[in-house]
Amino acid sequence: MRLTKHLVTLAILATMDPRFLPHNTHLIDAKRFAETDPQLAHLASRPLRHQSSLLDELPSGVPGIYSLSGGRQIGKSTLLKQWMAKLLHQGVKPEAISYFSGELIDDHHSLVMHLENQLETGADNGVQFIILDEVTYVRDWDKAIKFAADAGLLAHAAFMITGSDLAFLQDARMRFPGRRGQAQRVDFHLHPLSFREFLQLDNKLGQLDTYLEELSRMPENLIESVYEAFSRYLLHGGYLTAINDLAEAHTIRRSTFATYSDWIRGDMLKRGKSETYLREVLGAIVKRYGTQVTWNALSRDLSVDHPRTIADYVTLLERMDAVTVLPALLEHKLVAAPKKARKVVFSDSFILHAVRAWLTPVDDPFSQHVQSALADPLWVSKLIEASVACNLRRFHPTFYIKGQGEVDIAYVRDDQFCPIEIKWGNQLRPKSIKQIARYSNGEIWRRQRSVGEVAGIRALPLPVQLLRVGTEFM
Repeated sequence: MRLTKHLVTLAILATMDPRFLPHNTHLIDAKRFAETDPQLAHLASRPLRHQSSLLDELPSGVPGIYSLSGGRQIGKSTLLKQWMAKLLHQGVKPEAISYFSGELIDDHHSLVMHLENQLETGADNGVQFIILDEVTYVRDWDKAIKFAADAGLLAHAAFMITGSDLAFLQDARMRFPGRRGQAQRVDFHLHPLSFREFLQLDNKLGQLDTYLEELSRMPENLIESVYEAFSRYLLHGGYLTAINDLAEAHTIRRSTFATYSDWIRGDMLKRGKSETYLREVLGAIVKRYGTQVTWNALSRDLSVDHPRTIADYVTLLERMDAVTVLPALLEHKLVAAPKKARKVVFSDSFILHAVRAWLTPVDDPFSQHVQSALADPLWVSKLIEASVACNLRRFHPTFYIKGQGEVDIAYVRDDQFCPIEIKWGNQLRPKSIKQIARYSNGEIWRRQRSVGEVAGIRALPLPVQLLRVGTEFM
């Protein structure tokens, strides 16, 4: 039996393109996979390590075509390696698991060849787990997958494809109808760490969760620790590289800022976009951060002379998971109001910091951009409002309300919208809550640490309330 298994492994190693071998070290020694794999070894070397809750939801034995989306440098490859390690721990044979990088596969012909080789030499019974990371690098990738599915090659395979362009998910749904498999969930989206996930790194959530159902019972020392953590979250957002930089060096390295700004610039250039226009569009987003904008108004201020060009750039940035577009809510239909202005924010506060460091180069981006922004009450308010909106958007359709006045955020749940006004300043003017006072279920998320009421509107401590997002307590 051991000889047969050894021969199968040798056959896979002999037929696999050697460029893929660094990501398939489990075939050489499954017990040392966590030590020899580049992503897992790098993660183990950092002071803070995260395991996404998605790991428990990824397939464990149901054949099908699955997808994992999310922006670049977010940790998709690391999550996939953690999944591989979990499968090995569960007893899946090493030869039944394979990892391919789309960056090394030219076209659909090459992809079919790699799939056929793996399926022929892999485990001869049970489900095979095949991972194709960054599938959109492969020219006409969908043709290969459609061919493989129609030919029955994937009948006993859990085939996971990943991409950093969120549009590839729509392609998968549209081009593979009836071929995705029987699993209840086949599409997964990896985000930067939420504020709740960031607190998990310090193992504090267990104690905090006991108080989330009744916030007024939370001890002052715990509330204070949540506020301190929230201040740090605004510095680094949910990107683990930046989080670890601060943990190790008490700063965020210039190389980390460059990694994320280079990702945005590089991906836009690959799509044939102008770096000059990109710089202008990103500068306009920063300048009008969190305010209502229209493409027509932006086009009048930029050298980009057509509103559709600006809309195209913003759409691509949204597909890359770099920005989030918050439309106005059409209240009676619970959908976006197509003719009203939008708000455009970055999908994570660290992306904003990285973009500002690229737009205005300085010697020390952390102190000169990040810390200076956190010392500016106006910028703090903008960062907080965007962070709340982006945390909510992971679980609910999220908008803002434009009526006679404005409500910062409105998310839809259980066929109704829930309006939220963000108030981080010390002063609260009656005019600023005039619109939200119209709604019986409106809430004010505020800087003050107590639960109370303002003009009859329920008022809650914002960072503590943010911990409840996505849980049963909201």
